[in-house]
Amino acid sequence: MHDLAIAALLRQQAELSKTQNQIATGKRVQKPSDDPVAAAQLFELTRTQSQVEQFNRNSTAATTRLQLEEQALADSGTVLQRVHELVVQSNTATLTNSDRQYIVTELQARASELQAIANRQDTNGDYLFAGFAARTQPFARGSSGQVAYAGDSGARQLQVDSTQLVADANPGSQVFMDVTAGNGAFTTAAAATNTGSGVLDAGSIVDRSQWVPDQYTISFTSGSTWQVTDSANNPVAAGSYTGDGAIAFRGVQVNLSGTPASGDQFAVRPAGTQDVFGMLDGVIATLQAGAGNDATRAQMSTALNASLQQIEQASDHLLAVRASVGARLSVLGDADAARQDQSTDLATAVSGLQDLDYAAAVSKMSQQYVGLQAAQQSYANISKLSLFNYL
Repeated sequence: MHDLAIAALLRQQAELSKTQNQIATGKRVQKPSDDPVAAAQLFELTRTQSQVEQFNRNSTAATTRLQLEEQALADSGTVLQRVHELVVQSNTATLTNSDRQYIVTELQARASELQAIANRQDTNGDYLFAGFAARTQPFARGSSGQVAYAGDSGARQLQVDSTQLVADANPGSQVFMDVTAGNGAFTTAAAATNTGSGVLDAGSIVDRSQWVPDQYTISFTSGSTWQVTDSANNPVAAGSYTGDGAIAFRGVQVNLSGTPASGDQFAVRPAGTQDVFGMLDGVIATLQAGAGNDATRAQMSTALNASLQQIEQASDHLLAVRASVGARLSVLGDADAARQDQSTDLATAVSGLQDLDYAAAVSKMSQQYVGLQAAQQSYANISKLSLFNYL
């Protein structure tokens, strides 16, 4: 009898201790045995909460880097806008070679500024435009004097929800190196041997269905007649030139001004790609070469016209990349809002399973305490009983 009574007392003490611990921690489920079903649900919920917290950290990191990239792209666009203004200014006939050297000085500074922007780092010291090679400076001038890319073409993908990955940057090869040349379809250039004052613009596509990419040469057989030949030297088109006129063939049109001489040639080539640093170096080299007569001034003007087109192409390219960055920031914002709602729902579910009803717990503890006292008093009284008391 004594053993049974003691066991009952110990059980009541354990129940009271459990209730006291629940009140102290505010948690109803302390261990799986308290409520196996609720414990299993809590395990899944807390696992999901940990996952959401990791998604939040990933999203914060991606947002920070993308915001830095967007600022870098905006700053690069500002540099190119100023470069465009300088090239327009340098393409003025009234400027002397000495005047253009002042422009060269600023262009060199702008080229250095653009390279510095392309080498920007995030708050962790990782380069924004190096791809997976985040600790490697992506852009540097080599022994040849040209800017080379030392990063790779990768882009880190960060998971921001159970099904969505977001790239936290664009590789520098995509942003600064792979810019479509010319007007996007072809480029134009004047032959270095030209002796006339003919100036060719960057041209345009007027009928894309007729355009056949090839190496075309516009040759002046006299000052007033021209012929277009393809890479196999086959005649493509011919016509007369009366001054400031258009030359059209195979869906493209280029405009010529000035007075070309017999034997002058102009090239129309399929557009490849050109990096923005090489483009700036080309402009600087053109201006440094200067112009001493009408022929060299015309060659310089043709080259600068092509450079202006290339600058506009690069600016549009940066705007397109910036738009993609903005789209990813918008996606991250939407994902953040969805995770916030999910976090609230998860917290509510965890609270419903785990949090203690203090009023009920306090009432239960009071009942357990009174019961334990009564059991202890009863046991004390019973333990004093003996047959000798009745003899």
